[in-house]
Amino acid sequence: MCGIVGFWGGTFEESEAKAQLYTMSSKLSHRGPDDSGVWFDEKAQIGLAHRRLSIVELSLAGHQPMVSSSKRFVLIFNGEIYNHLELRQELEKATTTLWRGHSDTETLLEAFETWGVEKTLQSVVGMFAVALWDQELQTLTLARDRMGEKPLYYGWHGRSFLFGSELKSLKYHPHFDATICKGSIALLLRHNYIPAPYSIYEHIQKLEAGHLLTLSKEGKLTKKAYWSAQSCVKESTQNRFKGSFDDALSTLESLLKQSINAQMMADVPLGAFLSGGVDSSMVVALMQAQSTQKIKTFSIGFEEARFNEAPFAKEVARHLKTEHNELYVSAKDALAVVPKLSTLYDEPFSDSSQLPTFLVSKLAKMQVSVALSGDGADELFGGYNRYTITNNLWHKITKIPLGVRKHAARGFSHLPLEWFNYLPLHSYAHFGDKMRKGVELLSCESVDELYLGLVSHVQNPEKFVLNVKEPRTLLTAENKPFETLFGIEKMMAYDAVTYLPDDILVKVDRAAMGCSLETRVPFLDYRVVQFAWSLPFEMKFHHGEGKYILKQLLSQYIPKALIDRPKMGFGVPLESWLRHELRDWAEALLDEKRLKNEGFFNASLVRKLWLEHLAYKQNWAYHLWDILMFQAWLDEQ
Repeated sequence: MCGIVGFWGGTFEESEAKAQLYTMSSKLSHRGPDDSGVWFDEKAQIGLAHRRLSIVELSLAGHQPMVSSSKRFVLIFNGEIYNHLELRQELEKATTTLWRGHSDTETLLEAFETWGVEKTLQSVVGMFAVALWDQELQTLTLARDRMGEKPLYYGWHGRSFLFGSELKSLKYHPHFDATICKGSIALLLRHNYIPAPYSIYEHIQKLEAGHLLTLSKEGKLTKKAYWSAQSCVKESTQNRFKGSFDDALSTLESLLKQSINAQMMADVPLGAFLSGGVDSSMVVALMQAQSTQKIKTFSIGFEEARFNEAPFAKEVARHLKTEHNELYVSAKDALAVVPKLSTLYDEPFSDSSQLPTFLVSKLAKMQVSVALSGDGADELFGGYNRYTITNNLWHKITKIPLGVRKHAARGFSHLPLEWFNYLPLHSYAHFGDKMRKGVELLSCESVDELYLGLVSHVQNPEKFVLNVKEPRTLLTAENKPFETLFGIEKMMAYDAVTYLPDDILVKVDRAAMGCSLETRVPFLDYRVVQFAWSLPFEMKFHHGEGKYILKQLLSQYIPKALIDRPKMGFGVPLESWLRHELRDWAEALLDEKRLKNEGFFNASLVRKLWLEHLAYKQNWAYHLWDILMFQAWLDEQ
């Protein structure tokens, strides 16, 4: 795991350019504290810089930027190629390469030289963001892994084309244009993240997962998908697995073992996050089954019972006989992270589980440099509660005429939150919030519209952000990509290509790299992804229960009693914190005069939400957190 940054274009002398590259890469030192390097071609005005977190090949033979044996290509690379030893064996049959070391960077570089860029990308198994300079053709190629585990930003700024792992390094280039994109603020309020290809800046984009981009010396940009999650979903669901349930169970176990075994490759200490839920327990169970040493596992606990999964993780760890580490954190511990979030996440990002994710990463880094996680399984096997809630809600509301539903939605929308607390079901977690959300969705005319409403924090961001038109995304595009799928599978597909790369993987990457910890996600091996999508729906959902096949596989390693419980999620008591511990911090950021002077938000509407929240009239915690994360980020700028 590393950090990369570079630029092409300008009129820099070599000493000036190299100093500039070192300055830019120094802002990525958290991603790579072990080594740094720069490379610059004054004639072409192309510069590459790298920060290294040494995981495989700890010697200088893994130093970057790395030049190929023929001197044609120069590479900077962030990530891990899990099948690089197999690729080396194939390369040795086709070439007479004399290897300098055993790094996956060198393998990747020689593969680009021998097979070309696209064939190499389709051959590798791993997570990565790369920048490759071709000295012969004078072309720059950027590429990102299939599922989007590693980040990569790019854009023209004056005469310079900038690219890198994080925005914070690009901002130190003298030509950087920091114009804020108001459309991206609207997207943030809807999703709690800014989806690719957008970024918080007008002149910077994110390279989408599974894409490669080539810039020619004439300045022509071409972008294409070498692998598409959308296509994977379509093709796999059209060619369903034909075997029995036992066959599927055996194949899934084999694929997961293969993925986990490859991702346990490291020359440094390695462990895993363990929440005690199905996903992380499955990863840890298969790690321990393939290791002669006790796997180090890590979890954190909270004082608030409804957010505390630590006791479940401890029971799973005891059964699997791992070397378990847990840390109970107080509200004070968690709140101490809040001022760091805008630096950690580089652009506004408001998934509040970013707090516990950072804390568990910090705990793990005290003993290991690599941690495996269970992320991705929810999207592949149907783990989110919202799938069944949305599906059931759709079947119920469509029995009511649309006109009646719209009329009821208008009426219920004016009821205070506390009224819902007198209903018999008010003991359910966040019941009032769910009721309000359900009321808002009564007037939906399709499952796509219902899904968009359910995953949206703010239904109409244009009311909150001044003078803006919300940009189109996959979820709001007129042409829908998954028309052959229905109900729950359609929602899972949307999550796999939007929420997973733009929220979950961003959250984990930035939180872990903020602690100089590499994370790996075995469920996102593309062969596991393809197989999961090929499974008949009934193997994933059984009698309304999601993750059925995964739970059946896990029961072969862990007693069902240890994992048969409602999904909790990785949350924090944000609603209460904003009213108490974070009140002064939030009040300063939401000051009405300040909001008006900055000119981004409808100040009176934001203040209305804030005051209603403080008065317990409504729970606007998530709406407010979106705005606060932008305000905190803006404050830092």
